[in-house]
Amino acid sequence: MFKVIQRSVGLASLSLLAFKVYAVPKKDSPPKNSVKVDDLSLYSVPKGQSKYVEESRSPLGESISQLRHYCEPYTSWCQETYSQTKPKMQSLVQWGLDSYDYLQNAPPRFFPRLGVIGFAGLIGLFLARVYPPGFMGLAASLYYPQQAIVFAQVSGERLYDWGLRGYIVIEDLWKENFQKPGNMKNSPGTK
Repeated sequence: MFKVIQRSVGLASLSLLAFKVYAVPKKDSPPKNSVKVDDLSLYSVPKGQSKYVEESRSPLGESISQLRHYCEPYTSWCQETYSQTKPKMQSLVQWGLDSYDYLQNAPPRFFPRLGVIGFAGLIGLFLARVYPPGFMGLAASLYYPQQAIVFAQVSGERLYDWGLRGYIVIEDLWKENFQKPGNMKNSPGTK
């Protein structure tokens, strides 16, 4: 039985090979007259000249053409909006799937931490409007101290930059509005 399977596999594999066969006429055969294309055709070829005539548009065709020209800017706007929105929606769907997978295979003690952080935010919501981010940040910093330190450093640098910009703007406004050339007479140090 094994030999039968082996031989059938061998024959089947030969059928998958591709090769070309070239035919060469015999040297002793006389040349044959070639056949014309008209003799081979099943149908006769018309002898006259053909001419293209464009059909006139019907009222329905004209109305459809006008509708297409009228709708073209809107359809191109829709296509452009779709092409811009599609990658964003795909990334949003992918983020949702990744979040779902992460929550299905959450690290140990993740859900208790999430509960404490969420509960701190709710307590802050009941105490005042300003406190929820603070309470949530405090609770999150207890469980994620390295990330809290990095966040505080970056936030501190941003607050310092905003304060410095505000100081420069106020200083420029003060110089423009309150230190005019006419007020220089009464300033100390001038004669």
